Amino acid sequence: MMQLHRRTRVLADLGRQLKERPAELQTVVNRACTYNPWFTPQSVWQALETITANYLNEAELNHWISGYKIHNLPQTVKTIGLVMAGNIPMVGFHDFLSIFISGHKAQVKLSAKDNQLFPYIVSLLEQIDAEFHQHLQITEQLKGFDAVIATGSNNSARYFEHYFGKYPHIIRKNRSSVAILTGAETPAEIDLLGKDVFDYYGLGCRNVSKLMVPQNYHFPYLLNHLEHYAGIMQHHKYKNNYDYYRSVYLLNRQPHFASDFLILLENSAVASPVSVVHYEFYADENDLSNKLIEQHEQIQCVVAAPQPGSSFVPFGSAQQPRLSDYADHTDTLQFLLGL
Repeated sequence: MMQLHRRTRVLADLGRQLKERPAELQTVVNRACTYNPWFTPQSVWQALETITANYLNEAELNHWISGYKIHNLPQTVKTIGLVMAGNIPMVGFHDFLSIFISGHKAQVKLSAKDNQLFPYIVSLLEQIDAEFHQHLQITEQLKGFDAVIATGSNNSARYFEHYFGKYPHIIRKNRSSVAILTGAETPAEIDLLGKDVFDYYGLGCRNVSKLMVPQNYHFPYLLNHLEHYAGIMQHHKYKNNYDYYRSVYLLNRQPHFASDFLILLENSAVASPVSVVHYEFYADENDLSNKLIEQHEQIQCVVAAPQPGSSFVPFGSAQQPRLSDYADHTDTLQFLLGL
């Protein structure tokens, strides 16, 4: 098994190779889009670029691991079953990276919706260091594992709890993200918010699916300054969602705001369908704080204008997570180091 400095170097070398965009990677990207119609070359490259810049940067890696007591090798190397999701490209990469850095071995079950990209990444890692194969196994069925990290829907989480509950585990359910608006946002800030809403067609847990807005918020202003994203309707699955929900709301005479590509619906739920963003009014800062606390278990991150001492994510950055931005606010690396 590799020593810590060697594991870090391997990841940094992977980042450098991905940054060069090897010719065969384009073929893999196209194949991934064939397997999952929600994936587009643009969205896959965006995911790979984010991973390369934020996860596989040597300075970022060293800064991240400096906050933990990581031994060159664990006293006992454990096998960690890893069930990856497939809602956005390479969404399970951070979990794999955490397992690798911890010195444990990953046994990976890929999602059928995203089973082309990760095996290619593994092949690059094996070329970088011949001993990498000791750290990872891709399998159709998890077995012989010591702990589990599994991500899925609320329904699949019940399945995971049943089968994996007796092992040390992290089991993740559905989450979505919220943006706080005050009505004083500039056109540039609204444009950045559009990235938080529309990147990956809104399918990620870090995508904004709900807006917290003050009373008498002017929704036409918001919709007008999101026109830059109208091209999203060129994706047939997104367009089908928009047409369906617009028809449903019109037939049911359900009040809503709409542009030609986005629907805004008053609803207290955090998660919303593709092409729909929920909104909820808040009376004041105390009311806003209470609503966010009540919905904490459904919220992945909160997007807002930066405020001193807050953990808010700046507009336009929701889908640019850093190494320390753990899903469900659970420190994956600390969990692994504690096994």
